[in-house]
Order: sequence, then structure tokens, then C-alpha cells
Amino acid sequence: MSGAWSTHGVEIMADHVVKRFRSCTGGEHDREWRALMLLDRYAPDLAPAPLSADLAADPPMVMMSRLPGEPLRGGVVQPVQIDAMARTLARIFDAVPGPLASELPSRRHSRRQIESAARSWALELPADAPCAIRDAVTDGLRWLELTPFAAGCHPHVPPVFGQGDGNLANFLWDGNRVRLVDFEDSGRSDRACELADVTEHVATWVDTDFDAALFLDHFSLSTAEERRLSESRRLFALHWLLFLACEDPERPRNPPGTAIRQADRLQSLLGAYP
Repeated sequence: MSGAWSTHGVEIMADHVVKRFRSCTGGEHDREWRALMLLDRYAPDLAPAPLSADLAADPPMVMMSRLPGEPLRGGVVQPVQIDAMARTLARIFDAVPGPLASELPSRRHSRRQIESAARSWALELPADAPCAIRDAVTDGLRWLELTPFAAGCHPHVPPVFGQGDGNLANFLWDGNRVRLVDFEDSGRSDRACELADVTEHVATWVDTDFDAALFLDHFSLSTAEERRLSESRRLFALHWLLFLACEDPERPRNPPGTAIRQADRLQSLLGAYP
């Protein structure tokens, strides 16, 4: 089974899952297998166990164990689920040794890549985009011009292994704990970037009631990480606004009015921090 927008196909069996990759331009198959092997060693039972892989096949294939649970996306994410979700992420952040995390390739959709994509997509903003969207994009780009983004990880923001996709559909709740799936975008990251990816992902609000503030309260961040979190949240919000505003109207992926709502979210974030 797979969605029309998916970068991979998934075959779900009784006790295992086979993932076949349609797109490998970013090394998605290698990233998935590397992540499963890493987490199996350093944080077992928080992700599918790696069973086998044929990374040279056409298309590449990864076989993994099947996890119990239902995706958190959709409906109301309860405080107990947010707590379990935060505990899982915190364990993953702490489990993979820092020196090893620092040697990983950067996660896909890194801060630098998102910044570059935002500037490119801004040039493609439809001429008939509503004023609220155009104003938010203008304000977001003005903020971006004034924000010095450091390449890679800042010395005061330690590297961690990052899953690289904050979609709540990747967090499986079994009634007691949360486990993670889908690591094709994974790589070197930092806690602030990963937390921003979750809180600003469109999946946390377009069809889901998710308390972002409660989620973030579970993490004790340094001053440098707090600053990086606020910058990353704005950057992800700008990314999502441009993505939604440039969406093909003939093939909508989100409900009508989502881009306008995202413009409001970005403006709120731009005004929330000094």
C-alpha cells in the first residue's frame, strides 16, 4: 500500500514490513537502513528492527519488523501520548553517541536546504496569492535576510541523530508507549531542529489537535538551543507556507484555507520572539 504522494511503496505483512524506494536522489534507502541499524544497537525497540536489505536493487528494498500501534496523526493527541512521544525522542537524542552522530550525513531538509528552497519557492509564489499569504512571505523573507544561520551544528548546540520528518503519522502509539517509523530523511541534526520539525509540521494542526507548548515543555534546552529552536520554528513555518501556497490547485493535499492558516501561524511566530 502507498499514497499517491509517497516516495516509497510499503508492503505490510503479519510480522514484517517491506519498504521499496521510488526515489533515491537523497540516499533515502541508505539513510533508512543506517538508521534502523543504529537504533537497533543504541535504542532497541523504539524503531523497527532491521531484518534485511537489498540497497542495490531497482528499486532498493529494506525489510524491517512490524511495530504495534496507531499513528498519532488525526484527532486529539492526549497529554499521556505527548509525554510518551517526548520520552521516545529524548531517548533517541541521548542514545546515539555524539561523536557518531557528528559523522553522519546531514539530515535531508536541513536548515540550509530549507532556507535555499524557501528563497526559490518565493519566486514561484502565484501572482493571485491572497494578500495575507504575500505579506507573511514578505515578512518571513525579511526576517530570513536578518538571520545568520550557521552551517552545520553550532559548537554550543551538540549534534544528535535526527529522524528528519516531524509528521505525527510516523509516531505509533500502542496504548503505553510511542515508537518511530520512517527514517529515509534521517541523519545528523540537533535537538532544536528536530523539535521544530515536529511542532511546525502541518500534520500537528491541519487535522490534529496537538499541544506544541506542552510537548516542548518536556525538553530542557540550553540558551543556544532555545535560540536555535525559535529560529528553526520560523524557518519551518516559512517553508510550509511556501509549500502550501505553491501547491497545485488541481491536486490539493490539504483542506481549503490551509495556506491562509499557515500564514497566520508564521506571523505569530515572527512576533513571538525578539
